[in-house]
Amino acid sequence: MTTSHLNGHVAGEGGGEGRGGDEELRGGQQHREMAVDCPGELGSRTLPLRRSAQLERIRQHQEDLRRRKEEEGRQLDLNASLRLRKLSQHPHIGIDNPTFLQDSHTPLQPVLSSQHTPALLELEELLLSLKQVRGCLADQQSQNDIELVLTLLHKSDFQSALKIHNAVAASMHRPSPPYPHTEQALQLAMEVRSLLQQCQNKEGLELHSLLSEIHVQSLLQAHDSIAEKEMEPEPLPTQGETLTQWGGETVKIIRIEKAKDIPLGATVRNEMESVVISRIVRGGAAEKSGLLSEGDEILEINGVEIRGKDVNQVFDILADMHGLLTFVLIPSTHTRPPPVKENVVHVKAHFDYDPSDDPYVPCRELGLSFQKGDILHIISQSDPNWWQAYRDGDEDNQPLAGLVPGKSFQQQREAMKQTIEEDKEPEKSGKLWCAKKNKRKRKKLLYNAHRNDDVDNEEILTYEEMALYHQPANRKRPIALIGPTGCGQAELRQRLLNNQPDRFAGAVPHTTRSRREGEQSGRDYHFVSRQTFEAEQTAGKLIESGEFEKNLYGTSTDSVRQVINTGKICVLCLHTQALKVLRSSDLKPYIIFIAPPSQERLRALLAKDNKNPKPEELRDIIERAREMEQSCGHLFDAIIVNTDQDKAFNELLRLINKLDTEPQWVPCSWLR
Repeated sequence: MTTSHLNGHVAGEGGGEGRGGDEELRGGQQHREMAVDCPGELGSRTLPLRRSAQLERIRQHQEDLRRRKEEEGRQLDLNASLRLRKLSQHPHIGIDNPTFLQDSHTPLQPVLSSQHTPALLELEELLLSLKQVRGCLADQQSQNDIELVLTLLHKSDFQSALKIHNAVAASMHRPSPPYPHTEQALQLAMEVRSLLQQCQNKEGLELHSLLSEIHVQSLLQAHDSIAEKEMEPEPLPTQGETLTQWGGETVKIIRIEKAKDIPLGATVRNEMESVVISRIVRGGAAEKSGLLSEGDEILEINGVEIRGKDVNQVFDILADMHGLLTFVLIPSTHTRPPPVKENVVHVKAHFDYDPSDDPYVPCRELGLSFQKGDILHIISQSDPNWWQAYRDGDEDNQPLAGLVPGKSFQQQREAMKQTIEEDKEPEKSGKLWCAKKNKRKRKKLLYNAHRNDDVDNEEILTYEEMALYHQPANRKRPIALIGPTGCGQAELRQRLLNNQPDRFAGAVPHTTRSRREGEQSGRDYHFVSRQTFEAEQTAGKLIESGEFEKNLYGTSTDSVRQVINTGKICVLCLHTQALKVLRSSDLKPYIIFIAPPSQERLRALLAKDNKNPKPEELRDIIERAREMEQSCGHLFDAIIVNTDQDKAFNELLRLINKLDTEPQWVPCSWLR
């Protein structure tokens, strides 16, 4: 089977052996889809035919079926006639009917089609037949019956009624009722009547007299009233649905008005010779009309037969159609569930996605690409494997929703990918593997994070549900600056504290060392015992901690909260491993990643601080920044590339000021 989409040609082959795992990853989609659309501009529309082409074909087909059934029924009725049965039982009783004998030797005529006018009853034929029958009847009762019928046929009223019957029958069996030539017959008759006033010949006088009669004028006036309505342009059929019978099957005829800037929003697939609607996409004309359903088979579109065509051919056909689209469909056999209004779910993407590189997306043209950190508005999860979504800010310029992998489906295939990668790990050099592991252990010991590791290696990152939050004026969100040493985050923090001390402040750290001369507890440090420090560390109250010269240092959530309670903004410089405790608290931090510029620009930046790093040290800073962004980039609210200290500082201030004026996306768990 093959399938297709509105905005391009795609053909995929279904079936094949050895695809069990792939089919599962395809989210139950065994065949690719193609969306059908009409990208061309709307053109001028001509007046429609007096009778819909689809309805006319269906009516003709029904008429043929009815006539065949009538013909078959007529033959059965003759064979089942009571008089014929008696004649067959007693062949020597009764009389011979010459008319019947003549018909019995006449070969059966073919069944009339709907385009042939049926034979009309003629008075002379009836009279001749009755006279022939009367001459053959012996009993008096039959003779009296024939006389009564002959008397009826000779009456003028009956003959007039028979003529009216024949005229109506001849008119009703035409493909379309006679069309009026004018709606001004009375006016024309009056003009002719005025011209005949000076006429002296007999015919002119008779016509003048006829046109002067009130009955004739009333008849012409009635004609004009009917003709005026008949000659009005038939209104364009409106959007809607009609059920009817076609060839013994129930079909529905639906009409959808597709505006110039709104795509149809439906995907189709091939099932043998059939073209079936596979998916209704949010935002399109099909979804807004509510008339198309998944599983409907398309027979015709605007009079063009669709059955037997490839999905790419369907795309080509629809590309030339615009305006009012008329579909003839066989409804889906599946019970259509009542429409359920789905709530929009807002999520933050924790991974990058490119549909052009995804072999499992059912319709690549509808795939929605996004990057780590993008906000997605999930508007439909009816297909759990492929959600329909918009990127934040794209709703106005992107009419159709896009397809993104569902959470469980993404987790499933990422888990499979990790399993494959783990199976390949033993092939790597043991020396390099051990060195990599030891390096990670040394980093953990350096920051003494214990259970504060932000990223669990076994966790598969997909989406995080988000909500808009506007910070209160009396409770500012703490600003956490993240970045490797040498990128300038410490300098930016100190510049904020020095330039606006009434607005920004730093959290007072905890330490186990002894207080020195001139130091004040609560201003310079919170001096605590090792036992108290370790208790707070175990309770998860320390955002970060470390050991220097056998003394413990750390920053607690209570210290940050004290700054917030004063109405100031707390500014922190943290490592990524401190983010887990910070984000799991009630502090609602705003996390900004300070990224290094290019290697040459980074060298110039450090030279201002009288530093002369080696090339390998510069490369190490850039590499550590890349690792931070790769492992924790989904937690960053903003990124500043520090190419210039003044520009970076101004950008930092702009982001902080924006927190007071614009709502920000935060995890839903923060607001519960």
